[in-house]
Amino acid sequence: MKKYLKLLRVEQWVKNLFVFVPLFFSGNITNLDLLTKSIFAFIIFSLAASVVYILNDYNDIEADRKHPEKRRRPLASGAISKSKAIGILTGLVIIDVALVFLARLYFHEPLWKFATVIGLYIVMNLAYTFKLKHVPIIDIFIIALGFVFRVLAGGYITKIEISQWAILLTFVLALVLAIGKRRGELINAQVSGKTRKALDGYNVQFADIALSISVTLAIVCYLMFTLSPEVQARFHERVFYTVIFVVFAFLRYLQQTLVYNRTESPTKIVYRDRYIQITLVLWVAAFLIQIYFKK
Repeated sequence: MKKYLKLLRVEQWVKNLFVFVPLFFSGNITNLDLLTKSIFAFIIFSLAASVVYILNDYNDIEADRKHPEKRRRPLASGAISKSKAIGILTGLVIIDVALVFLARLYFHEPLWKFATVIGLYIVMNLAYTFKLKHVPIIDIFIIALGFVFRVLAGGYITKIEISQWAILLTFVLALVLAIGKRRGELINAQVSGKTRKALDGYNVQFADIALSISVTLAIVCYLMFTLSPEVQARFHERVFYTVIFVVFAFLRYLQQTLVYNRTESPTKIVYRDRYIQITLVLWVAAFLIQIYFKK
């Protein structure tokens, strides 16, 4: 079972929690109907993401076998055969399409916008898998757009309007994660050699500058989000002070990346770093207080 979970990259499903962003920031997290819709969106998007992961691993078997970490992946290591992986991929596609139709029948609402976002996400990642992941800059932009699609999917299925600042913040935050991942790959490449063609268009100095710019933009976007009239009206003017947690989390991430030279993916850093985890919990708690205990 472990090898199949690894093939689906279940640990990466944490990224799909972004579909709950519209629900959380709208103050409707206790609305059972909207929560159910968001859960549907999370499951559907997670399965779609797993389809992309399997296809990517299938396409990169030979390259992954040369990578110090990726060679342990089920397809690269031979733990799961190619034919079995294709069978699992086909099954996931069928289940995902069935879930979209089931959601439409269950909620008695047209979900064409939501379904379109899922379709665009898969098509975009097909282009990424077979061509665009080898094109520097474009590769990280596609990763960042994937997170925007997650937020849009959550908004479309719940019919919750998403502010422009929230969309921009999501994009820049995802850009930080993508650049951080590329930087880690560059550091590892100095020891084991380059395992990704797109790395030819990057170097550590460029990654450090791009990471600093992206973090700055993310903080500014979050600051403008908290100061926007609709957010101030929906929550409380004190929501501005949650910027403290955001700044600390970003600085801690930069410390782990630039000072301690941690080369693992940003997702793994979040999983392992207690300071970032505590900061995230405090940020969520502070926002919950602003939303549900406004008075």
